[in-house]
Order: sequence, then structure tokens, then C-alpha cells
Amino acid sequence: MELLIKCGAQREKIYMLDRKGVIHTRRDDINQYKQLFANNTDKRSLEDVIEGADIFVGVSGPDLLSPEALKLMADKPIVFACSNPDPEIKPEVAHKVRDDLIMGTGRSDYPNQVNNVLCFPFIFRGALDVRASQINDEMKLAAVDAIRALAKEPVPEEVVKASGSEALSFGPDYIIPKPMDPRLLPRVAKAVAQAAVDSGVARIDMPSGYMA
Repeated sequence: MELLIKCGAQREKIYMLDRKGVIHTRRDDINQYKQLFANNTDKRSLEDVIEGADIFVGVSGPDLLSPEALKLMADKPIVFACSNPDPEIKPEVAHKVRDDLIMGTGRSDYPNQVNNVLCFPFIFRGALDVRASQINDEMKLAAVDAIRALAKEPVPEEVVKASGSEALSFGPDYIIPKPMDPRLLPRVAKAVAQAAVDSGVARIDMPSGYMA
């Protein structure tokens, strides 16, 4: 959530929930991390906060987003149901409820697989190549931007074949690169390494001709 805020989301418009419901300022059972996202609100349930919402991010458990709750979201909602292997709502159920939906899950057998393999090996590669003393927000944002930009480029035929798709192009069913895309390594690692240099945490300069 902190990274989303650095990407432009507004903290006061983020409602976070745990197994007891909405994390709000009148609860006395939340730790220091949850306190950062405690809202001063009378809303208590997922149904309360999801009405008119643009985005749902699920990292919890299966079938926790009901079709009825999904119907309450704003036009063209984005749903990242990342519980794995069983998402918060199954795509086939979600698409029956909403025909204006953009959806991603943690699974490879549905479109838009959200998987940390898209970033973490390449973040470490970029960090190690310039001997970065830490992995800071600038490096994380550089990885985000590199992945985002790659999703809008034409997809190599070998990636299309490897994914079992007939075609891939930026749109509702392809908003994030496929994990087997070989362009991820040079693009993300280079962006991260450059961000480390620019932000002053690199211990050596960018290698000449780095992953060109």
C-alpha cells in the first residue's frame, strides 16, 4: 500500500480490512503497521467500503469478495484477487457479474497473473550489479515503471506461444507482462540499477554497455 501511495494513490481513500473488518481509528487491537491505514470512519464491513470503489486488492483468502459486493463497485472496476491458489473471487464468477471488469489473479491459468517473479529476481540483479547498499523506494518505483512500460509494447511471438495464447496486446486481458517474457531481466534490472546510481545508494557506477 505504501508503494501504491508513492505511485499516486491517496492514503485517505484506501480502506484496509483484516479478519475483523475495516481497520479504523476506534479499534484498540491493531498494530503499528495497521495504524498507518486506520480510517476515521463509521464503515465496518467490506460491503460498506466497496460501494463506489475503483479497485479491490485481495491478499487474503478464497471467495471473500462476493458477487453482490462486486456489483457495488464503480464503473470499470479493477480487481486483483491474489489469494492463491483460490482467489477472493473466481474470474468466471466475476465476469458474469460485471462485463466492464479488469481482473488479475495469482494464477497462471487466468489472464493477468500477478506474481512477484515479475520483479524480485530482477530487482536483486540490478541492485547487485551496482553493489547497492539498500533497495530503496526509487529502485522499487523504477521496477514498477519498467514493468508498466513493457506491458504496452508488442509481445514477441515466442512469448505468445509459451503462454498458450493466440495473441497478446495491451488491454483488459493483458495489463501485465507474462512471467516468461525474456525482456523482463534486461529492462527491470537496468532500470533498478540506474535508480540506485541516481539515488546515491550504488557503490559502483553502471557497467559499460549494461544489458544493452
